[in-house]
Amino acid sequence: MGISLDRSDAGAVIALTDTVDITCAADLKALLLQALNSGAEVVISLDDATDLDVTALQLLWAAERQARQSAVGFRFAGPVPEPVSAALAEAGFPPFLTLVHAG
Repeated sequence: MGISLDRSDAGAVIALTDTVDITCAADLKALLLQALNSGAEVVISLDDATDLDVTALQLLWAAERQARQSAVGFRFAGPVPEPVSAALAEAGFPPFLTLVHAG
């Protein structure tokens, strides 16, 4: 499992790799808050993610809502891997994925 934040003047890219679950939820939350507080666009890269549990999905959903309220850009980069897409659908998040996916 892994989560990384790459910040630049253009925005912040949070890359999720392997399985992102409750064991790394605190790290994901902290990086999402850092990225949102920068005021620049937040991009979530799921290219190397193999699975997201409901905790990770809830954090991403909450971050997207906060970004929208703060007028901060928020989107997924590139294709969403099938296991992640399936997890989103099982958790009831398909509209969320459609709204923020740009790739």
